[in-house]
Amino acid sequence: MHPTRLALRAWAAVALLALVATALPLHPAQADQSARPLDVALETSAGTIVVRLDVEHAPLTARNFLHYVDTHAYDGATFYRTVNKRSEPEASIEVIQGGLGSRATGLPPIPLEPTNRSGLRNTDGALAMARTTDPNSATTEFFIDLGNDSFLDAGGPLGPGYAVFGHVVRGMDVVRRIHDAAAAGESLTPPISILHARRVQPSR
Repeated sequence: MHPTRLALRAWAAVALLALVATALPLHPAQADQSARPLDVALETSAGTIVVRLDVEHAPLTARNFLHYVDTHAYDGATFYRTVNKRSEPEASIEVIQGGLGSRATGLPPIPLEPTNRSGLRNTDGALAMARTTDPNSATTEFFIDLGNDSFLDAGGPLGPGYAVFGHVVRGMDVVRRIHDAAAAGESLTPPISILHARRVQPSR
């Protein structure tokens, strides 16, 4: 079966289980566990980036990302975009963007968890979901902020903004290396491979 179809079926099963789970009260121990840090290592051809998912403040977005990690959908994906003020002085943001690219077509989108509700912000090292002009269209594509990207927060020039759901805890040097890699416009040439994405023990 094609990996995208497999991921879609798995996502639907996870969504159904999540729906059932929301109808049941959490045991205090379960509630405490759900709020614990969740770290994911993105092993790339440029080095490893470790991100911490904020399940407490952006639960839907974080668990959506984690689903694609756990189903290995990001293995073989790429960082394919860089927005860098050195080559685009007029740019309002600086980010690197990655994900499944064209392979994300047809996957189920998730509702936006705006920053004015989550309390999270597009600051240096923040992990956020990319989307189309439809606020509720995010699926698999994500980006990492470099510097202050408050332009992307809810209530700014872009209206509802972009959902932040975590931050880099290790590997910002790798993020900057990707950010400064060779590019044609905003397209990395060649894209930086994401070799593996996997859960890791939270770093202290």
